[in-house]
Amino acid sequence: MQKISKKSRPLNAMYEFPEFMKHSANRIAPSSQATPGVEGYVFDGADGSQMAFWTCRETASSAAHVHDYDEYMLVVQGCYTLIIEAKRIPVNAGEEYFIPRGVLHAGEVIAGTRTIHAFGGHRANRIVYPQI
Repeated sequence: MQKISKKSRPLNAMYEFPEFMKHSANRIAPSSQATPGVEGYVFDGADGSQMAFWTCRETASSAAHVHDYDEYMLVVQGCYTLIIEAKRIPVNAGEEYFIPRGVLHAGEVIAGTRTIHAFGGHRANRIVYPQI
């Protein structure tokens, strides 16, 4: 993978989600994250679905798990390797993947990876901050 310096990166390149998407009211609780070292923000659909925006700060693995709803993912930057039925499926920047409900899956992510996930049901809880 070619490293792009700030001087030579394309003008439209982004390495973080925009600040308005990272409001603390939408921050995902660590207990709702399957991968350690991930920062995430969630947005809810009127039908109970969710969109999650994840930034992986460190190289990590997620434990095998199953959802009772469909999952769609798009890798914005970096690489997320899905592990489904012992098959390793690298999903690179600009690529997408659909995981049907009931499919056991795990993953490995390299530091700096950013992904967008759409869940056909409730997946993540927000951090609850104490009222002052």
